[in-house]
Amino acid sequence: MTIKPVFADATPIGPLPEPSGFLDDVVAGLGAARKSLPAKYFYDAAGSDLFEAITRLPEYYPTRTELGILDAAGPEIAAVLPRRATLVEFGSGSTAKVRRLLRHLPNLSAYVPVDVSESFLRSEAEALRADVPALHIEPVAADFTKPFALPADLAGGPGGAAAAGFFPGSTIGNFEPAEAGRLLAQFGAVLGAGASLIVGVDLVKDRAVLEAAYDDAAGVTAAFNLNLLTRINRELGGDFEAGGFAHRALFNAEESRIEMHLVSARAQTVRVGGLPFRFAPGETIHTENSYKYTIEGFRSLAAGAGWAPGAVWTDPERLFSVHALRRA
Repeated sequence: MTIKPVFADATPIGPLPEPSGFLDDVVAGLGAARKSLPAKYFYDAAGSDLFEAITRLPEYYPTRTELGILDAAGPEIAAVLPRRATLVEFGSGSTAKVRRLLRHLPNLSAYVPVDVSESFLRSEAEALRADVPALHIEPVAADFTKPFALPADLAGGPGGAAAAGFFPGSTIGNFEPAEAGRLLAQFGAVLGAGASLIVGVDLVKDRAVLEAAYDDAAGVTAAFNLNLLTRINRELGGDFEAGGFAHRALFNAEESRIEMHLVSARAQTVRVGGLPFRFAPGETIHTENSYKYTIEGFRSLAAGAGWAPGAVWTDPERLFSVHALRRA
């Protein structure tokens, strides 16, 4: 199974769940006063394939826009990173984005991709080794949302060079702002004193552009959202009915976030794990948040997490941004 970004933005949050954890989380979420399901469960095989399709949609700007920034500003981004650094990519997934950066970093000490899917992680590392044989690559299978240690022989890099982090894909937006701040602080603890961090951040923009990106005309994102119910039926013995729920994506301006919901088409009772869950007409299951930042808003968040904000790169339309941070 190919691990891809949470919702349609970035890397999955947390480890792949064990079936018992999946059931516990679904029961807790559907039993809450405001029903919700964790976004990490989107990514079964079908969900991962649907995400790939989402990234190719004309409405979905984040992936192609960030790649364009990495191509256009690659030399400038590389210039802010320490020479001979160990580059740590948090939630690496596919190597598509880091490859755009590596071409501008011939003096890296090592590359450390970090992801929860060990088999996919190692296959991607092997493919990258074949293409960049001079680069030392040491994958780490870990949940980047929890503390972990860099390989002892690479921490700090040879000769005491500082480490550098890479966190593309606007994955930071899938965390509540307070959680995002804690995650950035944790990255600093992993990378150590003097570290640098390159982060992809989606920007606040016109509501119509945002909502179209998460509710495309072809219905691919709707299928991605609804596939979560199909997975619950298959793996947990649920009895969600086809046509019983519809996809909804909306921009919550007050919270500065895109929200994704599944909306009950009628009054109905659904069973999961032998337990009944009642839905009123129009009641929703909240399945995802994707926070959008202003440039100054994200710089303030980073500063509060112990990072000194540096250069920022955007596309000409200012749809997306890439930030350079240094550990204060």
